[in-house]
Formats: sequence, structure tokens, C-alpha cells
Amino acid sequence: MMITPIHRFRDIERKPEYLQPDKCVPPPSHSSLGTMWFIRDGCGIACAVVTWMLVFYADFVVLLVMLVPSRDYVYSVINGILFNTLAFLALASHFRAMLTDPGAVPKGNATKEFIESLQLKPGQVVYKCPKCCSIKPDRAHHCSVCKRCIRKMDHHCPWVNNCVGENNQKYFVLFTMYIALISLHALIMVGFHFLYCFEEDWTKCSSFSPPTTVILLILLCFEALLFLIFTSVMFGTQVHSICTDETGIERLKNQEPTWEKVSGWEGMKLAFGGNFSLSWLSPFSDLSCKKLPPARAVTVAPAETLSQEEIEQFLEQTVAVQVLKY
Repeated sequence: MMITPIHRFRDIERKPEYLQPDKCVPPPSHSSLGTMWFIRDGCGIACAVVTWMLVFYADFVVLLVMLVPSRDYVYSVINGILFNTLAFLALASHFRAMLTDPGAVPKGNATKEFIESLQLKPGQVVYKCPKCCSIKPDRAHHCSVCKRCIRKMDHHCPWVNNCVGENNQKYFVLFTMYIALISLHALIMVGFHFLYCFEEDWTKCSSFSPPTTVILLILLCFEALLFLIFTSVMFGTQVHSICTDETGIERLKNQEPTWEKVSGWEGMKLAFGGNFSLSWLSPFSDLSCKKLPPARAVTVAPAETLSQEEIEQFLEQTVAVQVLKY
């Protein structure tokens, strides 16, 4: 069989020397692991700031243009409380999604001491990410923006300035859901307000001049429609990924599952931290109920039951999957 460059790379990767543990910096001490997770990416920070500004703009138009001038006190109070509650939950979810560690693999743990502590047996294979010098668990992918390997990484979202992984996917789902809800709510209120202004005098239906009122309402309508479509699609995509136990990256690569899938309702319970309750809808509840242990850093080849030729074929297929992750 002709040896292609890809096969040569796989052969090199299988060699113990590829790990190069002497070149890895030991991981930070436990005292430094309690620092807040925040990605210093200019584009991501700008997108996060824009997200908050758009929510504040929508709140400004809803309150000062539509609700405060309204003569219906009950209508104004109910819609004001509802919109601001949803907006607060949306921003809180965004905050948690942005500042929660998505599941980063300890950086620089591919040291000689750590590899020896694994007590590897014949037939066991470990994979190292050459970019962050970490032992790479199954289903982990390296993010070039976060500069870390992320467990069950779905994608990197600039709007939350973070990766979406196994530890913060719940908050990202809540963020998209609440943004979609406030966008729908704003569109409905804009429609009612236009009808009200057409029936009444435009000078009495808003604290601003008629031209300013129209411009503010049109901008809010455009913003709400755009984000309703975008976040609804993202919400559906994320729920589908959770229910099928397949991340966005794995789906794009059409990757054959090498793990035991947990799909449907069980997948939702794992992602949201336990049985269904009101805590599922709260961005302030932690994922305290994880039934499955984190992905192991070792892939075990059944060396005792396979022939040498079968072991080589197993390693070839396994490494082929891992190479695609780099």
C-alpha cells in the first residue's frame, strides 16, 4: 500500500516521542485555577458590548416611547415588568455564558510526570494537542480563539465572547431563548403601538416628535425581527445538538460516534443539570447534577482480544479521527 503524507503523519503521531513531554510547561497550581474565566479577544468583547447596547436600546424604546406615554396603566405595568424580566434573564444568561469555563482541558498537562501517572498499559493510546500541550480527552477540540482544548466544544460564539461547551451550553441556550422572547414581545408591542398611533393623534401617543417616534420604532422592529430569526435558529440548533448528543463540530465533520450516545430527554437533563424544574430556566443555577463523568484522557484499545493487525487497524482509524481535530 502506498504511504501518503497523511499516513506518515499518523505514524509519527502514534510514536511516544510525539508527545514530547519535556517541552510542555507544567499546568498552573490549584491556587491559580480559581481565577475568573474571560477571553481577551477584541472582536468578541466588541460583539458582547454591542449585544448589551442593543438590549438597552430595545428597553429604552419599549419604556419611553411605547409604555410610559400609554394611557392604559395596567397595559404599561404588565408589559413593562414582563419585558424587563425577560431582558434581565437574557443579560444574566449572556453574562454566565461569557464568564463560565466552557470545559477547558488543563493547559500543559502533557508532562512526563502526568503521562507516567496514567500508568498506561500496552494498547492504550493518549493524544496530545500540540497547540496547548494538553492530553486531549475524547470529543475535545482546540479553539484558536480561546487557545485551549474545550470538552464537547460546539462552536466559538463571538456574541458571548466564549466557546460553547459542556459547562456553559445551558446558559447559551437560555440566552438565545430569552433574546428570542423579548424580540417577539417587542414586535408585538410595536404592532399594537402603530395601530394605536394611527387611530389617535401622533403627538399624543409618544413623548417624542412623530418623525423621531417612527424612526425609533422602525429601528426596534428591524432589530427585533433580525434577532428573533437568528436566536430562534440558534436555539433550535442547540436543543437538537443536546437531544442527539452531537456537537456542531461533530455534525459538520460527519464524525462517526466513538462514544456511547445519551440522547433525548436524558441529554437535556445532563445539559441543564438534573430533572426538569424551574432551575432549568434560571441562569443563576449551577450544573450540580452531572451523571456522567468527564471525558477520560485515555482511549483504550482492546489489545487482549485483537490480533496485531487488528490493533494496527484500530489505531489507524482512531488517529485518523483525532488528526481531523487539529
